[in-house]
Amino acid sequence: MNTEIKAVHFSLREETREYLDKKITRIHNAENMIVDLLFTLTKDKDFSAEVTVNFRWGVSIHQKETDFDLHSAIDKLMDKLDAKIIKEKEKVKEKR
Repeated sequence: MNTEIKAVHFSLREETREYLDKKITRIHNAENMIVDLLFTLTKDKDFSAEVTVNFRWGVSIHQKETDFDLHSAIDKLMDKLDAKIIKEKEKVKEKR
């Protein structure tokens, strides 16, 4: 699984990168299904956290979350992403 984290309009601190890495471990059960995990963290008025997940069977999902606090945006994003990955996993199991 390739993970890429990009910060736009601000510098990503090491502690925030570690926080995101810790949150990524929540989806460790889907590591063998995910090819790319691409994060974009943006600061405008609020923080925006986006992720694009590319699965090995060609499906791609995109999630976005906005909050005034970056860590809160990451938390919300990972909650949504976890649910979306489970849903995608179930779809693949049904097709088999």
